Amino acid sequence: MLPYEHILNGFAVAFQFHNLGFALLGCILGTLVGVLPGLGPAAGMALLLPLTFGMDPTTALIMLAGMYYGAMYGGSTTSILINTPGEASSVMTAIDGYQMAKNGRAGAALAVSAIASVIAGTFSVIALTLMAVPLARFGLKFGPAEHFAILIFSMAAVSSLTGKSVARGLFSMVIGLMIATIGIDLQSGMPRFTGGNLELQDGISFLVAAVGFFAIAEVLVNIEEHLRGNSTVLAIKGRLWLTAEEWRRSYMPIIRGTLIGFFKGVIPGGGATISTMLSYSLERSIHKEKEKFGTGMIEGVAGPEAANNAAVGGHMVPLLALGIPTGTTTAILLGAFIIFGIQPGPLLFTRNPDVVWGLIGSMYIGNLMLFVLNLPLIALFVRVLHTPTGILLPLILVIASIGVYSIDNSAQDLLLTWCFGIAGYVFKKCDIPIAPLILAMVLGGKMEQSFRQSMTLSGGDPTILVSSWIAILFLVLATAMVLGPIVLRLLRRRRKPQEIPAQ
Repeated sequence: MLPYEHILNGFAVAFQFHNLGFALLGCILGTLVGVLPGLGPAAGMALLLPLTFGMDPTTALIMLAGMYYGAMYGGSTTSILINTPGEASSVMTAIDGYQMAKNGRAGAALAVSAIASVIAGTFSVIALTLMAVPLARFGLKFGPAEHFAILIFSMAAVSSLTGKSVARGLFSMVIGLMIATIGIDLQSGMPRFTGGNLELQDGISFLVAAVGFFAIAEVLVNIEEHLRGNSTVLAIKGRLWLTAEEWRRSYMPIIRGTLIGFFKGVIPGGGATISTMLSYSLERSIHKEKEKFGTGMIEGVAGPEAANNAAVGGHMVPLLALGIPTGTTTAILLGAFIIFGIQPGPLLFTRNPDVVWGLIGSMYIGNLMLFVLNLPLIALFVRVLHTPTGILLPLILVIASIGVYSIDNSAQDLLLTWCFGIAGYVFKKCDIPIAPLILAMVLGGKMEQSFRQSMTLSGGDPTILVSSWIAILFLVLATAMVLGPIVLRLLRRRRKPQEIPAQ
């Protein structure tokens, strides 16, 4: 049990006036970073880091952490309103969140996102407070083979559960994996599938593909509807809050998503992206009306959003307890610690208790700040959907183009975005799910590296992939995810009574 006085001391540090002010500033900046496509918590923190030079270490880390979970908190807004996920972890929210907006329930989607975020964020900080060291030790059991298995399971789950056809989902995933191979091979240093184009040596950015397949494709579909005379200004139905029925359907997905997000966040690799995938897949697999997912199910927003925000607390466990970052964002935060001469790890809790407990205390306060800040903005956000089609569609194109161009100031990125947008339009017409493609792009490189590291460690022996119970468990689950729907369909056909011809 952690010393009670350390927790109280952390709150005393966090409640100091200047720390409260910088926590609020970090939350506001993080929300803006999350709302604007093209940025993200890692980019936002990298931009903010030089401004912290000369600041008190505790205050600076509180502000950076505020930007981190603020960006995760605000990332759902554009996914829900204009179908433009700015981060990979927001892709799953866009699937049902945008459909809820089209059905007139944008206010409910934003509200459940805010509620799920504050509940998950608060739980994850409590768990971080109580279980940091034991959970970090468990996370160390995941080697390259275990990472490969869990990535295979994650992509198999999304491919089999986000569309009406397993084959179409797997086709989408394979296309994403092919795109993920473009660029420099990290082991040999040789360019792959670049066609001699130097700009492709860094690969294709997630945002380029996500904006093309989601935002541009949706605009093209709406333009088609507009030309046919079928487009109308989206009407907001009912209150800008949850109904009793929506809350009843949301609270269990929030709980499940919170647990998935936190415990997956502890494990290096994939982070919040895999957490949201697992949460969405679970909610769809256990729901009685699986076929309705993708049409505006509130469970498809509540679960992934809880998982997304709970992962933040999970990421902090190995960072603070062992000094191991689980992703790009926590790597930048680790860099901030080192800049201030502080080394995260087991000794952090004894050498710098004011810093670590002050940071943890500020995360409790920051989650409440974000909830209070974002509630009044729901009514403002949903007014975006009242904009006439002739204004809203060009506005989405402008936002998308600025976000894409701001990555590398590259005209080629804009061209690729439009190419992906046209491909996304074709995918929508052919009823091919887009989420498996985008998430395979994000996780493909990590999966390849985990596989090759496993082969290197074993000297080319593939049995290393089934050398632990963790790897076997996830590989079995992945197989079940792919074959399960096929087997169930065959069983239903056999059980269906044969029609008896009339005499």
